[in-house]
Amino acid sequence: MIAFEQWWQNLIAGHVDNSWIVVVFSIVFLTMLANFFSNRMFNRLAEQLAKTRNIWDDILLLAARKPVALMIWVIGGSWALNVVDRSTGSDFMSVADPARRVLVIVTIAWFLIRFIRRAEIALVSPEKTTKPMDQTTVGAMGKLLRASIFVTSALVVLQSFGYSISGVLAFGGIGGLAIGFAAKDLLANFFGGLMIYLDRPFKVGDWIRSPDQEIEGTVEDIGWRQTCIRTFDKRPLYVPNATFTNISVENPSRMTNRRIYENIGLRYEDAPKVAAVIADIKAMLQQHPDIDANQTLIVNLNSFGASSLDFFIYTFTRTTDWVQYHEIKQDVLSRVIDIVQSNEADFAFPTQTVHIPDAVRLAEASGPE
Repeated sequence: MIAFEQWWQNLIAGHVDNSWIVVVFSIVFLTMLANFFSNRMFNRLAEQLAKTRNIWDDILLLAARKPVALMIWVIGGSWALNVVDRSTGSDFMSVADPARRVLVIVTIAWFLIRFIRRAEIALVSPEKTTKPMDQTTVGAMGKLLRASIFVTSALVVLQSFGYSISGVLAFGGIGGLAIGFAAKDLLANFFGGLMIYLDRPFKVGDWIRSPDQEIEGTVEDIGWRQTCIRTFDKRPLYVPNATFTNISVENPSRMTNRRIYENIGLRYEDAPKVAAVIADIKAMLQQHPDIDANQTLIVNLNSFGASSLDFFIYTFTRTTDWVQYHEIKQDVLSRVIDIVQSNEADFAFPTQTVHIPDAVRLAEASGPE
């Protein structure tokens, strides 16, 4: 700083050669020119690579564009400050040199993180790859890689400032024990999320529910601490990941078929027609285009009810779509109504029959003597 003040006084007195200012200006101009040509080159490459079917070259280009621009300015700025130091005797580089090392590390880390983020999008997009990967798995891998890059970059930055990494790691080990005891619930949620990523009982977009707790909805996000589920009334439900290690979880999204299971009652007076009705309904289901005849298909008399002869229908639709399933179920039940009526039978409803002995009826008819 003293050398800089002395140089400034000499500059005012006119005793200093100012040619270095032109050099610094030239360096800044060359840096701007290099950045301009770098942008032009990236634009030209983007046009050429857009014609190829390989997605990784596009991802690499997009990830490198801004970090390369930052690196150009870091190099140009360091060069200009170096010239200023040599010409003025100042000590700018003692501060700028560590900052330059940090910026180089940050630039490399920024490039890697940008590459990972774009790779995540590409790997789950059916438009960019023929076999999209599971979004949950890709998200877990991306989070682990980004965390690794962040930790590694932080350690390298500390080392660049002269700190011992071994000491930092030793302190981290001792601190990790203390944190582990103090934040056991946080760690339980972390490992619960890790089990979800490894076992994959569900993924983002799945409809899940738990018979143990009032949890049901569509999975929107699986984080390291909690999972966000959108319930069917459109409210977000945040569940700590440790919960899933202690409860049963159903995943209806992975069902192969949807089941139709209905109990139907006919009148007792239609007993002679029950066999024909059941046979016609079974034939109808076997020929129905939306019923999967390869799955279990049962239509049988089941029980003698209080006021009806009960039979049941047990079959599966081909679709798993909720709305389409109800359309098919409605069609099946409508056909059942037609079959029952075509056999001149009818559905039962709760009735009671009172049997009066003949002696009582005769006594009532004759009246009192």
